[in-house]
Amino acid sequence: MSEVENRGWSLRQGLFAKYVVSLVGLVVFVLAVNGATETWISYQSTKASLTAAMAEKADASARRIDQALSDLQRQISWVTRASANTLELRRADYVQLLSQAPAVRQLYQLDGQGREQLRVSRTSISFSSGNDLSRDLRFTDTVTHGSSFSAVTFKGAQPMMSISVAHSGFNAGVTVADIDLDFLEDFMTEAQVGKVGTAYVVDPRGQVLASSAKGPAVGQDLAKLPQVAAVLAPDGQPLASGTDTAGHAVLSAVATLPKLGWSVFFEQSTAHALAPIRDQLLRGALLIALGLAVAILAGSLLARRMLVPITALRAGARKLGAGDFAQRIEVKTHDELEELADQFNSMAGQLAQSYAVLEAKVEERTRDLAQSINELKVLEEVGRAVASSLDLNAVLPTVAARALEITHADAVLIYSYDAAERRFRLVEAKGVDRDGAHNVLDERTSLLSDSVRSGEPIAIAELESAPDHPLRDVAVAAGFRAVLFTPLVDQQGVLGALVVLRRAAGTFPPNLIGLMRTFANQAVLAMRNARLFTEVDQKGRELALTHATVQQQAAKLTEQTEQLREWNKSLEERVEKQLAEIERIRRLERFLAPQVAQIIASSDGHDALLESHRREVTVVFCDLRGFTAFTETTEPEEAMNVLREYHAALGKLIFKYEGTLDRYAGDGVMILFNAPIPFEDHTTRAVGMALEMREEIGQLTERWKNRGHSLGFGVGIALGYATLGQVGFEHRLEYAAIGSVTNLASRLCDEAKAGQVIVSRRVYGVVEQSVDARPIDDLHLKGFNHPVLAMEILRWRGEGIDVLDVPAEPRRSSATNK
Repeated sequence: MSEVENRGWSLRQGLFAKYVVSLVGLVVFVLAVNGATETWISYQSTKASLTAAMAEKADASARRIDQALSDLQRQISWVTRASANTLELRRADYVQLLSQAPAVRQLYQLDGQGREQLRVSRTSISFSSGNDLSRDLRFTDTVTHGSSFSAVTFKGAQPMMSISVAHSGFNAGVTVADIDLDFLEDFMTEAQVGKVGTAYVVDPRGQVLASSAKGPAVGQDLAKLPQVAAVLAPDGQPLASGTDTAGHAVLSAVATLPKLGWSVFFEQSTAHALAPIRDQLLRGALLIALGLAVAILAGSLLARRMLVPITALRAGARKLGAGDFAQRIEVKTHDELEELADQFNSMAGQLAQSYAVLEAKVEERTRDLAQSINELKVLEEVGRAVASSLDLNAVLPTVAARALEITHADAVLIYSYDAAERRFRLVEAKGVDRDGAHNVLDERTSLLSDSVRSGEPIAIAELESAPDHPLRDVAVAAGFRAVLFTPLVDQQGVLGALVVLRRAAGTFPPNLIGLMRTFANQAVLAMRNARLFTEVDQKGRELALTHATVQQQAAKLTEQTEQLREWNKSLEERVEKQLAEIERIRRLERFLAPQVAQIIASSDGHDALLESHRREVTVVFCDLRGFTAFTETTEPEEAMNVLREYHAALGKLIFKYEGTLDRYAGDGVMILFNAPIPFEDHTTRAVGMALEMREEIGQLTERWKNRGHSLGFGVGIALGYATLGQVGFEHRLEYAAIGSVTNLASRLCDEAKAGQVIVSRRVYGVVEQSVDARPIDDLHLKGFNHPVLAMEILRWRGEGIDVLDVPAEPRRSSATNK
């Protein structure tokens, strides 16, 4: 078999395969899309129904567990009855409860001070052991709330918890019951989790309290499972899917017990839950296989019926390609293939006709190609001449000679344009004597100007019929009858014109006009380069002159440098004086408020503070509770250490909120806001600073308590107008505020207990939207004739105070929490 036949066979096989694959692919695509859609819908429906069923079971189990714990709490409440007023009666009640409630392991009674009076278990009874449980959360939380549930603990693998109930009456004590949580296993066993499902209960830490037969072990930590972690997280949302302890995917549902923070999980393996989906996928695969077989059979039959006419077309096309234009293709299919065969036959007839004239056209094109090659060689020679020299006297003769050669004309003239005189001057001539040519042409009376203005060549086939002008008269007198004007123009302006003269009359061919345009571009490049060279040479001479000038300026600059050096010496002395002044101000800031020191520095003295003025200010007074008694019983060195720590903590926050420290008076501190530097939010700054001071000093008091010192911190804040200015004597001046607002802040501070921030009603009115507070009964303050309305600021509400970008949200101190 020949190479052509082999290629045809491969093409035929490829076409056959294309038809078959296209049909098969369409069928498979439709079946696959249908199967995938039904599978997805079934998957979503199955998953939703399973999740809903498990959620119902989880809710039911959670309610049963909650009910069981409520019953235990109610039974324990029964033994706290007031009628059992002796230990013997209480013991009898405890024994009866142990017999009625198997989940209760032991009970013990705590008196009003948290000391153990009675402990009863299934194996022992003890009286008045005296164990101190006053700080135990089971005692403290129960006294506060009446009853409490403790966190779950594990004794080995056994979960335990305590239920505590307060006795009726004042300071009557607490009954604590230790509960064995093994009974939770019964709820998981009775939950009907199915053959492949699991159920388990976890506490707020993620530890398993109970599980079904196939569930995780009791005490196992499941906090890292995604479905458990999502529920345990703050504001967490349950997940419909997750993983089991072995890492396998599961469907999950959860119900929570808000009272205890427990979570009941029901889970089922995704692989078992979605088994019907796998069966549906298998049925879809079988359907696709059946459709694939039918499509292959149908595609093969259709493709074979199409290959017969296509083979005839291929054979006819092969003969046409071999030059047999008499061959005709016979196809009788009455469709597009028959129409294609007719077009092949028509094309064969047209090719037979075209072949007869093809040889003549090839010969003509060969002559044109030779001419084009010759023109390219000439253009190359002209380009080399332009690139090799900047001398117009060397380049323009070459351009004119090669233009004369390539155009087969009788003469070529090159004119340059003088923009100043608006004239064309002859710079090169070939085929005509320069003395016989017109050397200077006026722009207004020359045909060259028409060509230059249009930017396009102008050809005149018969000079005798052209209008009169100097060049026409000279050309006609010399025997020339046809002329071609080509402008020498670029983006920068007009440079001249290229003129081609011919003795025979007649039009110039378009290709010749295009060639002359190319020659014109070469001439423009040569003339522009020559002018550029002349300009560069002139610039060089100017540069040499400029260099001499620069040298003179350099000498003058040297002289000025010496003067500058002398000025620098004077400047250094001034800088030293300024640095000394800055150091003086820094020392001043250690004794005065930074704002006052800055005003002194900016005003070059005390003038800014000499005149008194009136302004609304916020005054903060704070001191330590119990400090006087503390100093009487403590060594002076220790008292000074406490004051240093106290002042350091306050000073950091005063600078942070940009308050003005008015003065220290032992443990008492007075801070001004809105003076001397004004702030629109001065009251908000003062309250924010006070709350953060309460937090900082609260932490200090805890450390002082460990050192044996009992101290507290109180704050008073008032808002009002005060007279501000300078007080003191000649050798010591201070910036101070005078007015009733300072007295009010001081008296409110005196009324504040440890951990309290008491503000006037005007202060509360400014920050009311941002704080939580409680009213204080009318205060009778020294120096005030009427009761004073006040508020205690408890905490900032929401995200906290927005003062500058520096202070963070003031934290609530331990005193406030208590």
